[in-house]
Amino acid sequence: MTLTSFDPETPVAAPVTEADPQALARIVFDAMADKLGSDLIILDLRPLTIVADYFVIGTAGSPRQLKALSDAVQDQARLVGGRKPVSADGATESGWLLVDFGDVVAHVMTADRREYYGLEEVWKDAPLVARMA
Repeated sequence: MTLTSFDPETPVAAPVTEADPQALARIVFDAMADKLGSDLIILDLRPLTIVADYFVIGTAGSPRQLKALSDAVQDQARLVGGRKPVSADGATESGWLLVDFGDVVAHVMTADRREYYGLEEVWKDAPLVARMA
């Protein structure tokens, strides 16, 4: 066993604490924005359902970007928010990847799938928290 000495000048990394739902929704939104996702929104579902607290919806321009957005969401949620998804579903070929954290659900979709399924219309009564075109 090797002992190392403690150097009080060396900063100790702060532990990542688990993000609350609103903070996690923002982390997910920012992760999609960093990977150039478009038409990003956060919907507050709390007044309407117990299914989830927030939906974060973003559009990808290609199957490759779809995967990159989903990966970024999962990575940033873990690194910044201390959260791992309950599940991650879908296939890039389907045009829709879903990352479910329980209280926050990320929907990463191609433009045609987003228009077809119309989640914003289905959840039109949910308050809009954030939008980035």
